[in-house]
Formats: sequence, structure tokens, C-alpha cells
Amino acid sequence: MSLSGLVLVMAVATGASVANLYYNQPLLALMARTFHVGPAAIGVVTMLTQIGYATGLLLFVPLADLWERKKLIAALFGLTAITLEIVSVLPQFSAFLIANFALGAVTVVPQVIVPVAADLAPDSQRGRVVGIVMSGLLVGVLSARMISGVIGDWLGWQAVYRFAGILMVLFVIIVISIFPISRPRSRPLSYGQLLYSLGPIIRSEPELVKASLTGGALFGTFSAFWTTLTFRLSTTPYHYTASVIGLFGLLGIAGASVAPIAGRLADKRDPRVTITVAIVLVSVAWLLMWPLSSHLWALIVGIILLDLGVQAGQISNQSRIYALRPDARARVNTVYMVTYFLGGSIGSGIASLAWAHARWTGVTLTALGLLSVAIITHLASLRQLPLMKSV
Repeated sequence: MSLSGLVLVMAVATGASVANLYYNQPLLALMARTFHVGPAAIGVVTMLTQIGYATGLLLFVPLADLWERKKLIAALFGLTAITLEIVSVLPQFSAFLIANFALGAVTVVPQVIVPVAADLAPDSQRGRVVGIVMSGLLVGVLSARMISGVIGDWLGWQAVYRFAGILMVLFVIIVISIFPISRPRSRPLSYGQLLYSLGPIIRSEPELVKASLTGGALFGTFSAFWTTLTFRLSTTPYHYTASVIGLFGLLGIAGASVAPIAGRLADKRDPRVTITVAIVLVSVAWLLMWPLSSHLWALIVGIILLDLGVQAGQISNQSRIYALRPDARARVNTVYMVTYFLGGSIGSGIASLAWAHARWTGVTLTALGLLSVAIITHLASLRQLPLMKSV
């Protein structure tokens, strides 16, 4: 298979896998009714899924620098399939929360696939290839919200997870049949040495730390929005159903379209230029939606700007970090994505509590607080190093 065809398959696989993290967002109101809990409690589902994902990134993704990647990807797809089926049948809320944490932990296939794609690409095309794969990831996020909303309204939220489990089995077959054998570049290490090596990488790469904090804070604002949007659209003046709420995910298609563009820009100039633009877009989105959340047009424009900004920042940050340590891309990606999803879990958790106590104003203040972290960290990065073609 040609590189372009393989990258396309990787993009689809990445999108199908990451969708498992986002099926719950339009379904939160339905889940709350099933388990007889309130918004603050059901918001923990999203938070624990993201914490689980961060945990899986820490425990599983470094294995891509130790094991053959094709086998690792197939095994993770299989574990995800099993966990999805378990989530769909649990009757107790406490067990349901634990299963969602486990689901997040095993759904780390995208962050194994992305470094493989980066390894396959020539240096001059790495940003473009990563951008294409990440476009698939974002399309998976958008499709997850739409599909889960529609299926949840028609067949119940449990059916969403059952169908997703079947889809993961299909991707086990696709990976085994199509993906190339991909062995790590780094010298052989034990698993313990591999995890221990994350510390020296963090200490020796200050730009990785800054990129991680900036990305995590931006994703925190994104998660704060999408976790609580279900509650906002279920109340006055909207009163929308889960299927209608899921359709709002399609507004983020602009974010998917910007990924290859952001990747090409990162190939040609300092990625921090694009990150600056991303922060501005996210800031404008929240400042618009704060006072005007009862106006549908303001939410639509805000969603487009928010998704554009977060996606552009993500692609630029990943292109930036992959240039740091070619011999340890999986571990560099682990540091970045663990921080990224911890930021997301913080955004989801605090925003759910903020909604319960202060509704949309509380959610917005949560997002703006996280955004201030991104701004301060990014300014520190700009001051430390001059702008250049590549970091």
C-alpha cells in the first residue's frame, strides 16, 4: 500500500478509536436518568474517562518504544472492544464509573498510531502527515457526538457502546491485515527503564514541558465546553434532545479542515506562530459565548472558533515536540498527551461542578482560568527562544 493510502487508513483507525472517549458527552442527560444522579455526578463520567486515558498514555504508549507497534495497536483495539461491551451492561453507577476509567485507559491507540505515522513520513512532510492523521482523529470526535446522540435517542445509550465494541473488533482485523510492521528505533530497554526515562526526557526538554502545559490548558477549555454543553442545551431556551445536541459536533468540521493546513504551516515556520493564533481564536470564542449563550448564532460561531483554535494548537504542538527527540517519539508523545488529557479532565471536572453551582458563568470562568495558564506558558516559550523556522 502507498504511503498516502496507509496514512488515510491510519487516520480512519485513529478517528474510530478516539470516538470512544466522546460518545458519552451528548448522552450525559440520558445516563443521569438511568442512574438517577445529577449533573455534577454524571459529569464525573467524562472526567474519569479522560483521567483513564491519561493513565493509559503513561502506562501503554511508552511500549511503542519497546514493542513492535502493529501488535500493540491490534491488542489495544481488542481490549477496547471488551471494555466497551462491559460498559454497556453495568447496572451500578460506581461500577460504571470504574469501567469508564478503564475504557479511557485502553483507548490510547491514536497516540500509538501518530508516532508511527511520523516515523513513516520524510522530515519535510512530517507536519502534513501528522495533520492528516489528526484530521481523522477530529472527525472521529465529531462523528462520535453526532452518532451517539442519534443512536442514544433511538435505542438507548447502551446501544452506542455495544455497536462501538463491534467496530473495534473490525479494526483489529484491519490492523492485522494492512498495517506495516513497525519496530522502535530506540535501544532496547526494560519496561521499568522505559518509564523511568520519562523523567530525564522531561528535564532535558523544557520546550516539551511548555508545549504540554499549553496544550493541556487549551484542551481543558475545550473539555469544559463540550462536557457542559449538554446541560446548557437541555435547559432554557433550547430544551434539545440528545440527537440534536449531538449534531452540534458537526460544527467542529472546520477544526478538522484546518489540521492539514496547520501541519503544513508547522513544516514551514515556527509552530509557535500558529499556537499564538490558536490561543487568540479560543479566547475570542469564550468571550463571545459567555454573555450570549442563549443566542444560537453565538454558540455556533463560538464552537467553530473553539474547535479551530484547539485543533490548530494541537497540530502545531505535536509537530513541535516530534522534532525534539526522533529516537523517543512515543515517550515524548506520552509526556505531551498525558498532560493534555489531564488538562481535559480538570476542565471537565471543574466545569461540571461550576455548572451545578453557577451555571454558564461558572463554566466560562473555569475556561478562562485554564486559558490564562496557556497564555502565560506560551509567552514564556516565546521569550526564551527566538522565532525560527522550526523548534
